[in-house]
Amino acid sequence: MPYRMIYDHTKIILEKVSTDPSLFCKELRKANKNLLPYEIELLRIWLVKFTNGKPELIPYLRIVN
Repeated sequence: MPYRMIYDHTKIILEKVSTDPSLFCKELRKANKNLLPYEIELLRIWLVKFTNGKPELIPYLRIVN
């Protein structure tokens, strides 16, 4: 698996916009288009941990499922 900085950048952006669910949703949709399949799987795992305790963001997890 080659390392791509876009994955790390995506996580940083999602952390920054997590206070606004509509922006979070928008960025998650962009990530779903731009990331490779294995990166989406890594992002999915990270999102489950990140959204723990943030119930307003949990509905958006279906975007990457």
